[in-house]
Amino acid sequence: MKKIIAYCGLICTDCDAYKATQNNDNRLRQELAAKWSKEYNHEMKAEEINCDGCTAEGRHIGYCSMCQVRSCAQEKGVKNCGWCGDYSCEKTDAFLKMAPQAKKTLDAVKQRSKL
Repeated sequence: MKKIIAYCGLICTDCDAYKATQNNDNRLRQELAAKWSKEYNHEMKAEEINCDGCTAEGRHIGYCSMCQVRSCAQEKGVKNCGWCGDYSCEKTDAFLKMAPQAKKTLDAVKQRSKL
């Protein structure tokens, strides 16, 4: 499977929500709903776990559909923030503090984009 990099640098194809959706795996959806409800102290239902990846026009889970990083990248027409001339910016910095692996991904993309 080809790796899908979200605008923010997360790897969609590594995400269990993406995997559950693409494989129509209701057991995994139920497990995720229970896990995330507990972790985020917010009730999630298995039927809410549907995602086709950040950069797709299809379904997005939870916060992703209203993410400012995603909206900005779409407006600028970049594949992900690593391709943006303004990377790293105020919108990405706060998120990337919580997701250091996403920062590594975007930094690597940024280096390739300069070649």
